[in-house]
Amino acid sequence: MPSRPPSVDNLAASLDDGLLPRALLVEVARQAVETQRLNPSGPSADSIAEERIRRVAARRGGKVINATGVLLHTNLGRALVAAEAAEAERLTSANYTALEFDLSEGKRGGRGSYAHDLLRAVTGAEAALAVNNNAGALFLTIAALAGGRSVVVSRGELIEIGGSFRLPDLMVSTGSRMVEVGTTNRTRLKDYRKAIDPDTALILKVHPSNYRIEGFTAEASYRELGKLAAERKVPFVADVGSGLLDSRVPWLDGPPPAWLSDEPPVHQTLEAGADLVLFSGDKLLGGPQAGLIVGRADLVADIRAHPIARAVRIGGGALAALAATLEMYAAKRATEIPFWNMASLPAEGLEDRSRAAARRIGPTAGVEQGLSLPGAGSVPGKGIPGPIVIVTDPAAGAWERLLAAAPPIVTRREPRGLVADFRTIDPADDVFVAESIANACRS
Repeated sequence: MPSRPPSVDNLAASLDDGLLPRALLVEVARQAVETQRLNPSGPSADSIAEERIRRVAARRGGKVINATGVLLHTNLGRALVAAEAAEAERLTSANYTALEFDLSEGKRGGRGSYAHDLLRAVTGAEAALAVNNNAGALFLTIAALAGGRSVVVSRGELIEIGGSFRLPDLMVSTGSRMVEVGTTNRTRLKDYRKAIDPDTALILKVHPSNYRIEGFTAEASYRELGKLAAERKVPFVADVGSGLLDSRVPWLDGPPPAWLSDEPPVHQTLEAGADLVLFSGDKLLGGPQAGLIVGRADLVADIRAHPIARAVRIGGGALAALAATLEMYAAKRATEIPFWNMASLPAEGLEDRSRAAARRIGPTAGVEQGLSLPGAGSVPGKGIPGPIVIVTDPAAGAWERLLAAAPPIVTRREPRGLVADFRTIDPADDVFVAESIANACRS
């Protein structure tokens, strides 16, 4: 005869390990008891609740060790911010700050004015505005400048990014009319020229940052579109996506890395004639999640004044972290930003760390040359060469056991075995990662 389910209170008490709030435990217990009541011959309420608590606890957050080699891992939080950016956000969130107060004048001031000053300084733009993310920046820009009118955009740039976010859907939701030009693989300057009419509010060019079209292709350059827009007196908006500030990458020693060769830079896109450039704060810029708009002062003023600007505004903590990140660029210290620090790690040091880890893991581990990926849709199809650790023939369930470690370790699963890329691992965690992989792979 099936056992009776326990009381909700007793089950919740048995689940309490001091980590999760009691209200959550009671909710899990109530659901488990109801599940057993409806299916008395099925699993017990205790086992149902324990499994659900395990899943809830796994979603709780906290440190995860990224051993995938994907520097901007969307599922693992994208860009790591610099320590001083994190501290700036903590101080801002834990204290009263002059978020919208001008201390020099003793009256209300503009939100984020210091971060906007820094954005102008590092990009050479006339004006700047930071919002909550780049999708918000694009939505606000189109709504403010083209609501009810047409936007000319290439068919090859009507992108979909993670989470089924589609550019055409965003444009339609602003009240603007999308005018597609060219084809998926070829869009020429004359296609834009033919599409511009008195109803045209702006020309939009979107960098397809999460995919590449190769082969029989053509596209109008930023400089060509800038010149056309100036001739027709229509604003030209360039969404460059990932936020590479300068193609010269002056904060790194030597020439620009080859893996950045196709990435449109903010500074040079403005120089080419874009009236506005939109980009992310949490990709190649290496800061917090933010959408950044830089360019002509009159257009930025119109965008700032639009009602949607309030709905997509950036929080005070993120503004502080953004300002701290931009200060590092302005002070020529960008190599201290985690993304650029990892991307430019010396090959010799990374090789030594990888070989030391492989020795600790055991005879099934070896070191080969591979590619780390910038990630988050940045520089698609390109990678950063470097050593990776490969464990051949790992025990079944090794990857899952690493996810259950404390802290969890996320590696790569490939047909040839388990892969760990130490470029994205804090050197202080090297021994823990190697020992955890050794244990997981022989269990």
